[in-house]
Amino acid sequence: MNKKKPNILIIMPDEMRADCLSLEKHPVLKTPNIDSIGQGGMHFTSGYSTCPSCIAARRSMLTGLYPASNGVVGYKEGVAITMPTVTECLRDDGYATSIAGRYMHQSPPEEPYGFQKRVLGSTYIRDDAYAQYLNEKAPDLGGISGIGMDCNGREGRAWPVDDELHPTSWAIRQSQKIVGDADDDKPFFHVSSYYSPHSPLFPPKRHMDHFLSMELPATAIGEWETPPSPESYENNISAPRVNLQGEELRQTQSGYFGLIRQIDEEIAALLNDFKKKSESMGRPWVIVFTSDHGEMLGDHYLFRKCEPYDGSARIPFLIQGSDDLNFNTGGACNSPVCLEDIMPTLLDLAQIKSPDNLDGQSLVPVLRGKTDAVRELLHAEHAPCYGEAQAFHLLTDGNLKYIWRPADGTEQLFDLKKDPRELNNLAAGESPEVESLIAPWRTLMVQQLKERPEGFSDGDQLIAGRAYAHVLPSVEVNKS
Repeated sequence: MNKKKPNILIIMPDEMRADCLSLEKHPVLKTPNIDSIGQGGMHFTSGYSTCPSCIAARRSMLTGLYPASNGVVGYKEGVAITMPTVTECLRDDGYATSIAGRYMHQSPPEEPYGFQKRVLGSTYIRDDAYAQYLNEKAPDLGGISGIGMDCNGREGRAWPVDDELHPTSWAIRQSQKIVGDADDDKPFFHVSSYYSPHSPLFPPKRHMDHFLSMELPATAIGEWETPPSPESYENNISAPRVNLQGEELRQTQSGYFGLIRQIDEEIAALLNDFKKKSESMGRPWVIVFTSDHGEMLGDHYLFRKCEPYDGSARIPFLIQGSDDLNFNTGGACNSPVCLEDIMPTLLDLAQIKSPDNLDGQSLVPVLRGKTDAVRELLHAEHAPCYGEAQAFHLLTDGNLKYIWRPADGTEQLFDLKKDPRELNNLAAGESPEVESLIAPWRTLMVQQLKERPEGFSDGDQLIAGRAYAHVLPSVEVNKS
């Protein structure tokens, strides 16, 4: 085995669903380059975001700590990270650390949290490096805002200027340059981060047209759900509850799928450059492909994220390593994994001791075929974002998923293997058979939440109606 520390590349789209891969048998998306990472390494089929919105998810990835451990359990800006990050640990051990594209959405924005080089382009920010580039190359456009699309909206429309000016293309080129310029004498850690397929849904025209010409899949509508009234969303392009149908659905899906197709096509050169650079340095290499959370995309009359359903909470999670790291190839792991596992995994591969008390688990034993288990259960949550009723707690073992809504105590149970689209709520009804299914999961949730300061559990039962803040009381929110 090569004893040198490996070069590490994380490729991280924003808001990408786990099922939007041909590796997952998506009916219309072909993603051969993304698939190659899982096919050449490990496809973790039960990868979850433990708090599926941007700030909280990325905070958990950077710290290796669950939301309740790092203190942010919902969407909240202005909360500094006070614990070590994976980037800081790698930097302190001699790694050159860098990020290109969408920033990690942490506060304060000028704090690098261990990234020594940052070339930032988050699409919606008016004065970062990408915004300056776009203004220089397309001065008459008026920046991203000049396109007239909402950064949380469901409308799909083709990118209006040269494809090379697209934020995804720009971020990938910046990543290629950073990788190519890396110091041969130091291992490097690079994050290639994209705002896509997050809205605005504006892929290059050829990708948009590709999907507009196809028959696209129907949304998943659970028998347990009811449609919202049209007046509640027709004049709100970013409404979280919608009934997407017909041409509006086609435009939304084509924009979203087109952005993923663009990512897959354009990362091929980055993957090739990264591997060649590592080989020229005589170093092993590791590639991680994942996302912060998914996108409901009309499923169950929902759009955007912050929900417990797989469209929002399940994420692509693929890891590949060079041959000298002795990873198994072409495998799949159904044990639940999460963004918190990335930190201990990378530190393990870099031969760096992890900080004490991390919640994440090193996935190296799974990658090397020594075990197929990571954890028995994974807990995920989100405080109210779009309304009190949206908040949730979930538990999953990769086969079943239990959801508890703390606002009113609503319960759901889904068999993810028989019913991956979560159409049939096994917790519906009050029969003895239903109670026998749901009671063990309710007991597990009682134990999961019994130490929480909100009072969700007294150790014997779940308690609905408790106040649920985005930040736990022990965490300081910056006043700036």
